[in-house]
Amino acid sequence: MNKIRNFVLVLGVILGIGLLAPTGAHAIDAIADQCKGVTDSAVCAKQGSNANDIIKTVINVLLFIVGAISVVMLIVGGLLYTTSAGDSARVTRAKNTVMYAIVGLVVSFLAFAIVNYVIKVFFK
Repeated sequence: MNKIRNFVLVLGVILGIGLLAPTGAHAIDAIADQCKGVTDSAVCAKQGSNANDIIKTVINVLLFIVGAISVVMLIVGGLLYTTSAGDSARVTRAKNTVMYAIVGLVVSFLAFAIVNYVIKVFFK
């Protein structure tokens, strides 16, 4: 079980670092340089909103990954509870896994709502 949890954590860190790497910054800078003084271009008119859309997409993907991991851990906790065979230590471990998975789901849903609200209010 610890190997699975460690694998999921390492995978989450790798995906998080990969998604947060500043690979798109150069493309945004190139568009910004080309749009100086241009007012009638469709690309330049939407130039400011592209960065907001990218940030929103990255945050939503990360929150989706957290939610997916929470659902997987909820299933793992259910399997642990089912296979505990009455052992009180295993039952406690399974209940804690389920509880933390539910807390993770709630936090990810609230974070999703808060991030989308903040982006909608402050960046649109």
